[in-house]
Amino acid sequence: MNQKGGVGKTTTAVNLAASVAAAEKRTLLLDMDPQGNASSGVGVRQGTRERSVYDVLIGRATLAEVLVPTEVPGLLVAPATQDLVAAELELVDEADRATRLKTALAALLEKDPFDYVFIDCPPSLGLLTVNALTASKCVLVPLQCEYYALEGLTHLMATIDRVKNGYNPTLAVEGIVLTMFDPRNNLAHQVADEVKKHFHVFESVIPRNVRLSEAPSHGKPVILYDVQSKGAQGYLSLARELLLEHAGGNA
Repeated sequence: MNQKGGVGKTTTAVNLAASVAAAEKRTLLLDMDPQGNASSGVGVRQGTRERSVYDVLIGRATLAEVLVPTEVPGLLVAPATQDLVAAELELVDEADRATRLKTALAALLEKDPFDYVFIDCPPSLGLLTVNALTASKCVLVPLQCEYYALEGLTHLMATIDRVKNGYNPTLAVEGIVLTMFDPRNNLAHQVADEVKKHFHVFESVIPRNVRLSEAPSHGKPVILYDVQSKGAQGYLSLARELLLEHAGGNA
């Protein structure tokens, strides 16, 4: 998650999930963004599914009933639709509004274990993001190395602390992923160095790459679109790094 838009949240969710699944880990990609870009990024277009995460949050379906297989073996997606916008309004008076996703996910994992679950959050800090944080073990933050990045990171950490105090005391920050990185840009290096002073930053860096931008229009993760591209290799490297950190356990 990151409340800033355009930093590579969905790109990271889609391609990291696909890369982890390619390592023969059973993986779920859960789309909590009403734009549904993570869903379309793995081939599930808007309007093609009768049920979505919205139906799960309002209690009309279970997570198991909305899962869709993808072209990547071992990767399933729980798709989103624009109806998710209404969920924030419909749940506003419900006592369990912040824990709906956590409850649904726990019920799924009890019957159908996954090795990894990746949740793509919207670029906001509203109820959908709070649900995602409440249901998660840890937070992975895609960060574009630009002038306002550090300021946004401060607000993000404050939100994570509020969720920890209110709903999910074991929530941890997994680390920062540097995205759209241009090694020729001095500012990018300065921001990266500053972030590393305060947070765990993954060694794998995601470069600016045209193949990463093209892949979603084909409904494919970049490892299926062009596995030799620098973008694909960046996410495969990040997946290896993540799996090594979690060696011996599930996340």
